[in-house]
Amino acid sequence: QVQLVESGGGLVQAGGSLRLSCAASTRTSSVYAMGWFRQAPGKEREFVAAISWRGGRTYYADSVKGRFTISRDNAKNTVYLQMNSLKPEDTAVYYCAADSSGPMMVHTTADPYEYWGQGTQVTVSS
Repeated sequence: QVQLVESGGGLVQAGGSLRLSCAASTRTSSVYAMGWFRQAPGKEREFVAAISWRGGRTYYADSVKGRFTISRDNAKNTVYLQMNSLKPEDTAVYYCAADSSGPMMVHTTADPYEYWGQGTQVTVSS
């Protein structure tokens, strides 16, 4: 069983930055792809970013491309989401997810991810 714990959320003004962290209870090198998703009130959970097992491939939602950067440090069992130029529409609970289906797979939908954190709130004020 893999446990994921997010941190780094908070309240920030539009245009500001935050860095989210996701610490895994096991070696992140053993869970392959990892992703970040978010869910705003009254909306469905949506894909934000994903990164492959060794970090060589990254994927982003169009809404965050050029502003957010996902990275991972398998030595520290941690995945990061650097969020710059934040907008009020980025306000949501952000979830970290891990997928152990295989080293070559990187999913941009929620269903294939087996492990989820509890989420961290990000609020961007205008």
